[in-house]
Amino acid sequence: MAEEVESTVTGLGSVMEKVAEKPNGHNSSSSDSDSEKPVTSSMKDKVFRLFGRERPVHSVLGGGKPADVLLWRNKKISASVLGTATAIWVFFELLEYHLLTLVCHVLILLLAVLFLWSNAHTFINKTPPRIPEVHLPEEPFLQVAAALRIEINRGFAVLRNIASGRDLKKFLIVIAGLWILSIVGTWCNFLTLFYISFVALHTVPVLYDKYQDKIDPFAEKATIEIKKQYAVFDVKVLSKMPRGPLKGKKSE
Repeated sequence: MAEEVESTVTGLGSVMEKVAEKPNGHNSSSSDSDSEKPVTSSMKDKVFRLFGRERPVHSVLGGGKPADVLLWRNKKISASVLGTATAIWVFFELLEYHLLTLVCHVLILLLAVLFLWSNAHTFINKTPPRIPEVHLPEEPFLQVAAALRIEINRGFAVLRNIASGRDLKKFLIVIAGLWILSIVGTWCNFLTLFYISFVALHTVPVLYDKYQDKIDPFAEKATIEIKKQYAVFDVKVLSKMPRGPLKGKKSE
């Protein structure tokens, strides 16, 4: 009997020890998972995105239908828009047709058809054409003018900030961009440049959205290299340039 009592006591003790170990193991596993959460979140935070964006490409492009067209969410609409732009470019650039000539020829054809139809309806036993009265609404033009005014004022503010000499890096970037644009302008006219920009706008975002996980690492390496070269340029050239008088001396 004594041996049976001792065996039961030892069995109960082992069971109690296992029960006591389970919450500790659960806490350790939870602590491990808690310790892994900030690591994974920090790893996600460290992922480099082009232009420092934190939102999806669709949101960066403004969302809605324009972003759907640029990202080819509706392939029929995107293809029709790009095809129309290509036809306009071919029509004006390759066939050397002029806008004023095209407008005049379209109006001549339209007025001639309507005039002949209005006078010949009695002979062909058809109703005369109903020419609608066209009135352009005022509100859309005001909205476009207001939005354009805001963007122009914003551009003037940026140019004023650059010209004030407060940000040398931004000044050099703008000068380099304008210089490259002037070189590109010597290669093609405004219509071709606009068409190239339009095609790039309809191809580059969708390609980047599809292959961003492969493009971002290369962009990160290029950004690091550009920063290194700029640091060397700053040490060798920019730091040796004479600076203007300090604000304290100006106030004195």
